[in-house]
Amino acid sequence: MGKKVLITGGAGLIGKRLTQMLLEKDYEVAFLSRKKSSIPHVQVFEWDIQKGYIEEGALDNLHFLVHLAGTNVGDGRWTEERKKAILESRTESIRLIARKLAEMPVKPVAFVSASGISYYGQDTGDAKNTENTPAGNDFLSHVSIEWEKAADEIAALGIRTVKLRTGIVISKDGGAIPKMALPARFGAGAPLGSGKQWMSWIHLDDMCRLYIEALENESWHGAYNAVATPPVTNEALTKAICKVLHRPQWFPNVPAFALKLVFGEMAAVVLGGNYVINERIVGETEFRYWYGELEGALRAELG
Repeated sequence: MGKKVLITGGAGLIGKRLTQMLLEKDYEVAFLSRKKSSIPHVQVFEWDIQKGYIEEGALDNLHFLVHLAGTNVGDGRWTEERKKAILESRTESIRLIARKLAEMPVKPVAFVSASGISYYGQDTGDAKNTENTPAGNDFLSHVSIEWEKAADEIAALGIRTVKLRTGIVISKDGGAIPKMALPARFGAGAPLGSGKQWMSWIHLDDMCRLYIEALENESWHGAYNAVATPPVTNEALTKAICKVLHRPQWFPNVPAFALKLVFGEMAAVVLGGNYVINERIVGETEFRYWYGELEGALRAELG
């Protein structure tokens, strides 16, 4: 087998596809999981963040580390308890690994952590956000800021660290797109709120390719906006989904107040938007997207 990659949150949308791609490239893949399970070609190690426990052997002979773990932001209302879970599932998990790695004489070569474009704020209007744009000051911004601070504790051990601020991932298997496509399939596709909010997106395969590039390429370091170019409005995304599905889009916009009644504070996720620019990926790297155009990305998943 090749070099060992340990993934937290490997059972999620990005983790599953990333695992496939790594195995195709002859990497040895291991997961950290709360429950012991059997996954073909993957070694699964248990961990318990609350108890500070990581199963013996998980961190041995480790070349690369990928951090994807985190409670789903879009599942359920944001109670105070849920907000705590959203934050700590991302931060305390990686801090536990940092403490364990600090005790080990041989450490991984590189670490890549997920982050979110919500770093800039849940709704930044028409402002164009690059990697140098200051952080926002709402709940999801706070989550991304603390997420990245936790990742920096790995960097402090002398491990090259990359943080990928992820946009809307286009995939038929999870995330926002299947939820948006469902009403469209029945001819009831409609923009959300004003429909003018910016949606910064990336195809799942390109997202996973970014992770692999960040692991393998020694010149990658720090934060990158993991999105394609250019962003589109919520209305344009809805129209593109309807077009790919060969369905009309004639329903009026879903009003903001209705979304707030249903989702509470979490409605900010769909009512807000960010115009995010992948300045560092385009300007500093040789990475080339497989899916640089929205309709092609949607067609690959929904067509």
